[in-house]
Amino acid sequence: MGTLSASLVLPAKQKSELFYRTRKRSRNRKPQSVVPMARLFGPSLFEASKLKVLFLGVDEEKHPGKLPRTYTLTHSDITSKLTLAISQTINNSQLQGWYNRLQRDEVVAEWKKVKGKMSLHVHCHISGGHLLLDLFARLRYYIFCKELPVVLEAFVHGDENLLNNYPELQEASVWVYFHSNIPEFNKVECWGPLKEASSTGGGGGGPHSSKKSLASNRDVPQPCPESCDCCFPPMSLIPWSSSSHDLSGPPPPPSTLPGVGLPRQQ
Repeated sequence: MGTLSASLVLPAKQKSELFYRTRKRSRNRKPQSVVPMARLFGPSLFEASKLKVLFLGVDEEKHPGKLPRTYTLTHSDITSKLTLAISQTINNSQLQGWYNRLQRDEVVAEWKKVKGKMSLHVHCHISGGHLLLDLFARLRYYIFCKELPVVLEAFVHGDENLLNNYPELQEASVWVYFHSNIPEFNKVECWGPLKEASSTGGGGGGPHSSKKSLASNRDVPQPCPESCDCCFPPMSLIPWSSSSHDLSGPPPPPSTLPGVGLPRQQ
């Protein structure tokens, strides 16, 4: 049970850091099984050599306030590498398969212009969909918070040409949506400017950082109710409905859409 639950609930990056401790053997006892021990409290560091970047139908020089731009980040247990797809919509092909639906360790994000101001909106699935995710929701929330600076640094490194062309995007606020069927973990947090939130040198927006702050429904940037030129894109590109992310209660029940744990925005 311990090995299975760790495999299902720990994000793949964390799972790759598992080490094993063999219990002492006794002459009169059979050898004990290997016990997985998760290194939850070590430093989180970004390794550029382990990142594979895919540009799918986007222009590296086009400002995300004019052309939709999303990030889909997944991890391979076989190669221990990260895959970052930069595209106009979420790359659903990375989220297919029974293993991904059990693990739910993907991170997806989109750029938004709301009332003329750019911001990056990041989504993580904490719980909902199957029992093990619910049982380990607190641990998953902690690990996602701990690893998010690494994820954001992967976004920055993978899309460095865009950020070099538009350095003001480094000042854009990062909004993190934690999706959970447990009210305690179904929340939105503001992690501050991208350049600070993506720092893995100790000053990033880790799980106990003072740089992040809880957000209310009023705080989250809301687009104009009618068609305008100051908001783009007009609808969320994330299939997990951020507009229905009610901070006062649990999110809607998971849908049956393959690879997606929350309902598609209408």
